[in-house]
Amino acid sequence: MMYQHPLAYLLGIEGLALLHGWGGEYDEEFTQRRLAEVRTLLANPAFTGHEGVPVGRGDTRTGYRQWAATYDEPRNSLFDIDEPVMHRRIEALPVGDALDAACGTGRHAEYLAGQGFTVIGVDSSPEMLERARNRVPSGDFRLGDLRELPLPDDSVDLVVSGLALAHSPALEPVLTEFARVLRPGGHAVISDTHCEIDFRGSVPHALGPDGEPGVVATYRHTAGDFVRAALAAGLRIRACEEPRGSGTDQSPPPPPVPLAEAHPGDWAGWPWSLMALLPEAASAAWAIPAVIVWDFELPPEDPWPA
Repeated sequence: MMYQHPLAYLLGIEGLALLHGWGGEYDEEFTQRRLAEVRTLLANPAFTGHEGVPVGRGDTRTGYRQWAATYDEPRNSLFDIDEPVMHRRIEALPVGDALDAACGTGRHAEYLAGQGFTVIGVDSSPEMLERARNRVPSGDFRLGDLRELPLPDDSVDLVVSGLALAHSPALEPVLTEFARVLRPGGHAVISDTHCEIDFRGSVPHALGPDGEPGVVATYRHTAGDFVRAALAAGLRIRACEEPRGSGTDQSPPPPPVPLAEAHPGDWAGWPWSLMALLPEAASAAWAIPAVIVWDFELPPEDPWPA
């Protein structure tokens, strides 16, 4: 069980912003504004008197079953960040058989089919798979686990996986499976939520059976974690990119209410509703990569073995 307190989150955001100022990214006035906000928060009884919220760790299937109906609307802003990078990598590869691993509602499968790939999609959520089948009628969509893919060895030329591996406690079993189903010379083009935004609370909700607060179990995988898992699986690294969202240079909007009068609101809106109370601090604290994108290759077989 996790424990989430709105004051703890807001002070954490202020702390991250202050560290950016400490490192020289902002001036004295910025730092003084942060300290003034901290004092205001500590004087607001709506925050200091809040009891906090126990939050369960839900499973991926529960979370995505609840999310399936609204997963594509409104469009997840991370899609606009990972797709240009992934598409650029994929378009440089020859067309063939592709696996969309953790395909969700089929956004990557749809793109791959449009590029001429023969597409297989695998996901652990029946509700997501149903939407993917409707979206990509030509695809072959299968219920399965990334750690035990329902495909034979050497069966695809490309594995694509979008924003899913943060839900896997370990990367090694997943990347080993990707390498198993790839043909020699094949690629795995993978995006994932960056470990820094996971740290700041960008995690899907997975409510309990009676609507109790809960989030999908999410694990912070560093770039080094990916490298070690890929090398252990026999993959080699072709590219790594860490794109950020757009608009980081724009001035943040004003807070909805004066901070001295603010209320933490309902847990269902956290952390986004809380960040709206501290727009300048949140903008500084979130000046980080949003996703990480990898292009791994399974080395081709040596045509002249020793």
